[in-house]
Amino acid sequence: MGAGGAASQRTQEARRQERLLREQWQAARRQALRWDTAGEGEQRVLAQLLVLTARGWRLLVDRRWSRTPAADADMLLVGPGGVFVVDVTAGREPAEEHAPGLLAATKAAESAVASLGMSPVAVQPVLVFAGRRLDAGLGRIRLLGEHEIGPVLLSQRHRLRAESVRAIADHLERVFPGYAGAAIDQRPAPVPEPHRPGSPDGLFDVEGLRDAVLEGARRTPIEQWMTFLHPDQVALVRRDWSGPARISGPAGTGKTVVALHRAAHLARRTTGRILYVTFANNLPRVQSTFLKAMAPAVADRVDFRSLHSWAQEFLQERGVRVRLHGDKAETAFSLAWKNVGRASRLAALDPAPTYWREEIDHVIKGRGLTRFEEYAAVPRRRRRASLHRTHRQAVWELYEAYESLRGERGVHDFNDVLSLALAEASRRREGPPYAAVIVDEVQDLTLVGVRLLHALVGDVPNGLLLVGDGQQTVYPGGFRLTDAGIDIRGDRGQVLRTNYRNSKQILDAALTVVADDAFEDLDGLRTSGRRDVDLTYHDGDVVRVTRPTVEAHDRELLDALRSLPEGALADTALLCPSMRAVGDYQRLLAQAGIPVCQLEHYDGRAVDAVKLGTYHRAKGLEFKNVFLPRHDTVPGTGTPAGAQAGTPTGTETSATARERAELLRSRLFVAMTRARDLLWLGSVTTG
Repeated sequence: MGAGGAASQRTQEARRQERLLREQWQAARRQALRWDTAGEGEQRVLAQLLVLTARGWRLLVDRRWSRTPAADADMLLVGPGGVFVVDVTAGREPAEEHAPGLLAATKAAESAVASLGMSPVAVQPVLVFAGRRLDAGLGRIRLLGEHEIGPVLLSQRHRLRAESVRAIADHLERVFPGYAGAAIDQRPAPVPEPHRPGSPDGLFDVEGLRDAVLEGARRTPIEQWMTFLHPDQVALVRRDWSGPARISGPAGTGKTVVALHRAAHLARRTTGRILYVTFANNLPRVQSTFLKAMAPAVADRVDFRSLHSWAQEFLQERGVRVRLHGDKAETAFSLAWKNVGRASRLAALDPAPTYWREEIDHVIKGRGLTRFEEYAAVPRRRRRASLHRTHRQAVWELYEAYESLRGERGVHDFNDVLSLALAEASRRREGPPYAAVIVDEVQDLTLVGVRLLHALVGDVPNGLLLVGDGQQTVYPGGFRLTDAGIDIRGDRGQVLRTNYRNSKQILDAALTVVADDAFEDLDGLRTSGRRDVDLTYHDGDVVRVTRPTVEAHDRELLDALRSLPEGALADTALLCPSMRAVGDYQRLLAQAGIPVCQLEHYDGRAVDAVKLGTYHRAKGLEFKNVFLPRHDTVPGTGTPAGAQAGTPTGTETSATARERAELLRSRLFVAMTRARDLLWLGSVTTG
């Protein structure tokens, strides 16, 4: 067929669609006239919604509609875009007069569909003004004119399949017997509908509706988890907590998903802003993208930030000068170790300065200790080496030397930024800057970081939500929430136990790595490394590849990546234990012509490229396919990971070696549990 013939065919199809829409509109207008107590404008709005029923939507109309002006909602509408609670007004009264009743009806609808596992983000209140053109918002309420209602609803992102629309509508009809189903009747009318003055066909925007239908057809349905959760998870999203709360649970149990839905839920129900914080600086971009897809109406009311970037901006706004300079701070520590630490008794315990830098970062400065007597008495959680008082004195001398050299250079380190922000937040006298704070991957934060975020909202109801899992800690040291003055009482501490991400094969492989590593969670409870979880997914696979050389190993890796189905790279990650390894595989994939997206630049949008990054960068993310090349080597060295088996190497003591090995296993566990369908584990034999 030539270009002219194709264009003619498209024109004919467009005319057919327009003719069909007009026929449906005429049928809907006849149907709407049956509500003879409704005003003409209200009937036109009803006709618009009846047209949607010809496209698979379900409409429930209040049996008392137009007879009881004080009714909370006139209609319930269920379609691919979700559940819409609709109130129609033909008057000129302000929208604020309708808001309380409409929001109450919306809350009732949310409760009704929560038992089906539908998230509150999929329930939207809509106030329609007959006889007006309008598209605006009042809090979480969408304000629309009668001209906009049809096109706007049809252009919503698809959340529900046809069978879900039917099931939800049937459920709502049972729960709300005061609402009756209404649908378009397209049988020919015996007589033409008389033309009514003031109601030309132009009030029904055929072109706008047709464009909305076409636009909706181009969109790929968003992921199911953005709309449906387990009913227990929905209950957590909607729960009213009397103070700070915590959601924990093993990897894959949906903690981050619940946290995102909770952020949208709170944004719809408060006037203040919501702060969503994580430690990693790449996660906020991804989570922001997900929330925009889930709940675009409130996405701009949630601030997604990494903790340190937020703290720096907070201090700048308060006029507090910060000179963060990681390289100069590192130089200061190196000199302190050379001058004070290397000749001290610390070198006999562990000659690697890294261990003692971590002691300062995570135990002393991370906990906000300022006097030696505080440090001498503090429990060093998750630190294996037993330090006597004389050892702690040596550590303190190293710390003081470091602080002196850092001060001489006039720079701050990352711990200083959080300490300064905590001091500033504690001095403030105005109201809290946020209505709520949600902390994801809370186990990665230091005690000072948690105290800072707690200081922003205090113990107000629904103010602070901490989300995380102690087993997935990838940094040394630790603390208890009680150390931060946070008391999680009763049902304010919830543990999720169902894994929705990993297949049994993948989870078993990951748990084998940490099976012997009992850990202390933030609540102080000692927990076994192999935890019992319920599984919902069973189709994954673990592939283990061992080759005698790095070259042979890498050829197998490239072959496996090339053998993935078309388009699968968009949901594939290659994760490495160190930045050096990331650089090596960046070059390997580039030479092989395989597209790469660095995890540090990934923002959650689909891109047909392998996501490449470290185990740390993968925290909080999930992928269908995860490749872990040379996963059993020591990060940064390329040598076999003897420490991962808990075997001391060199002059390390067994205590520091066990601690280092345990941390390596925890990081590997995190990387392995990112996989949903395929986990590829590569190894190189050593002789």
